[in-house]
Amino acid sequence: MDKKKIFQAVDHTLLTQTAVWADIKQLCDDAMAYKTASVCIPPSFVKRAKEYVGNQMAICTVIGFPNGYHTTAIKAAEAKDALSNGADELDMVINLGDVKDGCYEKVEEEIRLLKDVCKDKILKVIIETCLLTEEEKIRMCQVVTAAGADYIKTSTGFSSAGATFEDIKLFAQHVGPDVKMKAAGGIHSFQDAEQFMELGASRLGTSRIIKLAKEEE
Repeated sequence: MDKKKIFQAVDHTLLTQTAVWADIKQLCDDAMAYKTASVCIPPSFVKRAKEYVGNQMAICTVIGFPNGYHTTAIKAAEAKDALSNGADELDMVINLGDVKDGCYEKVEEEIRLLKDVCKDKILKVIIETCLLTEEEKIRMCQVVTAAGADYIKTSTGFSSAGATFEDIKLFAQHVGPDVKMKAAGGIHSFQDAEQFMELGASRLGTSRIIKLAKEEE
């Protein structure tokens, strides 16, 4: 697979707690140089990053991150704030406790509300696959589809494990035709990236791919 095609699927990510503006600026510079799909950054940097990149690339940020147990009202407020600061894409974390309680209608309502806030902007739903059973993953594929989100995403990268090929295969079998898939967390090589894309993932959340490309050069 052409590496340019892989770069175009990458959400070039930096979400560490100690990130400073110099780190975010470098992330944006690298993302623009390699023409990635977006940069995925903490909400506090969205406004400055958008002012820096203008319309040259998409700015993605995270909502309810990384644990997902914020109230729906707080997630909606976070989303509105991020969008007003110039975010083009939002990656939200579901309430995993609600999933474990079987409150799928509540989870669906929250996702639908966030999509209403996003309007034409992209909403990706992080379900943290490493903490779910196979049955719960399948149900979340159905919930994300019903709620009208744009993407289902495997992981935050802050839990016990990241994306697996098996999870993307499972998503592909159970999401609706209008829902795309994002693999995130633990993508360490071009081979990994290529395999995730061959399985159907159209976005890759990773900090490593661009670093590898720079090291090769």
